[in-house]
Amino acid sequence: MIPMIKVISIFGTRPEAIKMAPLVKELAKFPEKIESKVLVTAQHRQMLDQVLKIFDVKPDFDLDIMQECQTLEQITTNALNGISAIIKEEKPDLILVHGDTTTTMAGSLAGFFNKTKVGHVEAGLRTFDKFSPFPEEMHRKITGVIADYHFSPTENNRKNLLNEGVHESTIFVTGNTVIDAIKMTVQNNYSFHRQELNNIDFSKKIILLTAHRRENLGAPLENIFEATAELARNNNDIEIIYPVHLNPAVQTPAKKILNNIPNVHLIEPLAVDDLHNLMARCYFVMTDSGGLQEEAPSLGKPVLVLRTETERPEAVTAGTVKVVGIDKNTILQEANILLNNSEEYEKMAKAANPYGDGTASAQIVKIILQQFEK
Repeated sequence: MIPMIKVISIFGTRPEAIKMAPLVKELAKFPEKIESKVLVTAQHRQMLDQVLKIFDVKPDFDLDIMQECQTLEQITTNALNGISAIIKEEKPDLILVHGDTTTTMAGSLAGFFNKTKVGHVEAGLRTFDKFSPFPEEMHRKITGVIADYHFSPTENNRKNLLNEGVHESTIFVTGNTVIDAIKMTVQNNYSFHRQELNNIDFSKKIILLTAHRRENLGAPLENIFEATAELARNNNDIEIIYPVHLNPAVQTPAKKILNNIPNVHLIEPLAVDDLHNLMARCYFVMTDSGGLQEEAPSLGKPVLVLRTETERPEAVTAGTVKVVGIDKNTILQEANILLNNSEEYEKMAKAANPYGDGTASAQIVKIILQQFEK
């Protein structure tokens, strides 16, 4: 018999919560071996709470750090101080952080300062440009230096870590926990919570748009919206659905450029189950999001990435994702190819999903148990 392992899962944003919820659920299946607790920083408040409710995850600790117009410095120091205090009090054997947010980096630093083992879920993603995406690239690199266990979605992520000097015995390729989450949320006879989605004519070609990344704010985002407007005006048989991020720097240009176009639907951000089921029913996705590059391929949906690079090149190699950049004409050209060339569409839609089979959480928990038996 191994001693009870005390694990604290730490996250603070909606994307982290989506990907950590299946792991939290899996940890809870072993109450005789694992004492599992959840700490949220609430770096994002409302959007985090939506996910916690959907997956029925109840935090043991809630730092509630979100402030209006918060800076990266404020998020970092508030999260670091709060997480560190709880680690000191709880004395966990292992903390788990996810991905590349400010909460992730602060959590790994708190673990290091308290000499607590750190497990990094979704480890090894890289663009090799420290300012793109900003600040995520440096967050995940810092976490990668600190972490004791690296749970990488793909073999490519493992290679990135090996090239940075991480010992191969600490890297485990598990697939991505987001696939686990999709298996929990997507349903054949799903009825949307957001009533306006139930009124969409899904016999048409539905395009799901998301765009909000910090590095795209300003002219790049306006280019994306101008391309979207022209695409909609030139194709009456499509419907474009855009859940608009709450950031005023996104809301203002979106409304200015895309309002009053009949087949463009500007809606409020969606709960994760609505988003996943909308994705399952759409024709293709245009996004600057990282998570959707993993989620959509698992549902057989082509993805056009509205960025100049991606930290998920395996999806590009597999053929499920194409990086189209932020030039208006290029976005239009690539979107029209998917709309009008069935052969090119099928190539992307039927390409193999590189992010695993939906068992990542089970694999991670099994690895944790094995590591603490040593």
